[in-house]
This record gives sequence, C-alpha cells and structure tokens, in this order.
Amino acid sequence: MSPVNESLFEFPCDFPIKVMGKAHPDFIETIATVVRQFDPEFDASRVEIRPSSGGNYTGLTVTVRAQSREQLDDIYRALTGHPMVKVVL
Repeated sequence: MSPVNESLFEFPCDFPIKVMGKAHPDFIETIATVVRQFDPEFDASRVEIRPSSGGNYTGLTVTVRAQSREQLDDIYRALTGHPMVKVVL
C-alpha cells in the first residue's frame, strides 16, 4: 500500500490554478505578485483571463511551475487569504 500523503503529481510540473475575484484594474498584477513570492520564474504573460458575463468579476488561470506539494499549498493559502480573491480552484 502506498502512503496516504503520496503525491499524484511528479514534480516539477506545470500546474494551473484558477482564481476568481472582483473586477479590478490591478487584479492580474496583484495575483502575479502573490504567485511570484513562491514561483520567482512565474510568467504573467501565460495568465488566461476571463471576465464574467456581467463584468463584475474576473477569472484567471495562472500556471505555475510547481516544485513540490508544499509550494502549491503555500500558493493556495496565500491566494485564498488575499482580500481581492473570492475563490481559488
């Protein structure tokens, strides 16, 4: 039997993270800054942007180069704790 905490991913790997927040002119750069704290090589030009149909929210897909499960957990914690972020998937 394999250990419970064994990762399903092989690191390093590209890992997409979906982030939703209120539409704001600085939202994309703010999220990129948060992600760069944990992935200094993060390329903001690879961010996919989807405005909501009403224009009130912005959805982003940020793809990080994950080195470990701990790094991903840290990114998720930082994003979910950020006041501009509503949802992280």
